[in-house]
Amino acid sequence: MSSYPINLAVKPEVEAFFEPATNTISYVVKDPSSNACAVVDSVMDINYAAGRISYDHADTIIDYIRKHDLKLEWIIETHVHADHLSAAPYLRNALGGKIGIGDKITVVQDTFARIFNDGAEFQRDGSQFDTLFKDGDSYKIGNMDALTIYTPGHTPACMVHVIGNATFVGDTLFMPDAGSARADFPGGDAATLYDSIHKVLALPDAMRLFMCHDYGPDSRDIQWETTVAEEKAHNIHVGSGKTKADFIKLRTERDATLAMPRLIIPSLQVNMRAGEIPTDQDGRAMLKVPINVL
Repeated sequence: MSSYPINLAVKPEVEAFFEPATNTISYVVKDPSSNACAVVDSVMDINYAAGRISYDHADTIIDYIRKHDLKLEWIIETHVHADHLSAAPYLRNALGGKIGIGDKITVVQDTFARIFNDGAEFQRDGSQFDTLFKDGDSYKIGNMDALTIYTPGHTPACMVHVIGNATFVGDTLFMPDAGSARADFPGGDAATLYDSIHKVLALPDAMRLFMCHDYGPDSRDIQWETTVAEEKAHNIHVGSGKTKADFIKLRTERDATLAMPRLIIPSLQVNMRAGEIPTDQDGRAMLKVPINVL
């Protein structure tokens, strides 16, 4: 059983927004007793070949919040995504709210600042975000308590957010028929991911789980909500009593076959800056492409 304080009686209203270019699901999470809400894992659109940024997906979320007269209090990042760009500052500029991420963002910043050769002007202390959460921290969305659980393994900065009877797992877990996310990024680790997944599976069986991504395996329709009970019984990577050794073998072998995400280079540079696009010495928005010369 989980050692974290859980209140299944609180049932937040969850609205999902699927972004098909990156198979990402963003969420508006509303306090049922007030007009307060949070946004989890927003998306900024990018035409990578053209170097063009747009905000269609984020505008859909903004329109929803305004239409329902909600107050945006939090913009939550479950981790530093490597497959889509965050729209957090765009949302904050439009609606207010605070941007929050796990405090191990500093590990990710230090790692990738070296890869992208960012100079001393890039702060590696997480100060680009409004709040850095530690394991077991709590925060409020209106009258509703939210809880953070540190779940490294996919990345060093992954964090699950438990809000009443709804848990937002980021890339710690996928739908039962999809298994789990890769663990081969810098700072990732399959054994650590297994332990983190079991923190989630220790939550009450009735807990609703919301995914950050779904890819519709075997051509099924896109899905994003399941339960702890369903994951424990049917998850193809960790369910039905699969051992840590089984998981490490499966995850390591599978990761060796995977290509890097299409948007990993822009995503990491933007997301470790809380969604801000880096600029060159003349103040122009600019991304770097590291080259390995053999």
